[in-house]
Amino acid sequence: MAKRIKKLEKGKESLKKEIEEHFLKVEKDIQESKIERGRYHIKEIDKSLLKALEIKLEILGIKDDSVSLYRERLDKLRKKLEDD
Repeated sequence: MAKRIKKLEKGKESLKKEIEEHFLKVEKDIQESKIERGRYHIKEIDKSLLKALEIKLEILGIKDDSVSLYRERLDKLRKKLEDD
């Protein structure tokens, strides 16, 4: 069981890193006015990465507010993208 927990912990950190990378891509797409590409990255974050992170945190039983912080940040970027 300890190996499984370690693997989930590593997976959680890996997901957070991947989410941050996608956020950087969205910000870059906004700067470059690449609306469709930005929407793709937003969808990727929202539909798969955040959901996977929620599931891992739930399995681990960790009270982590990172998912809600990422959602807030995602909403701000989504509004920026719509305004451009």
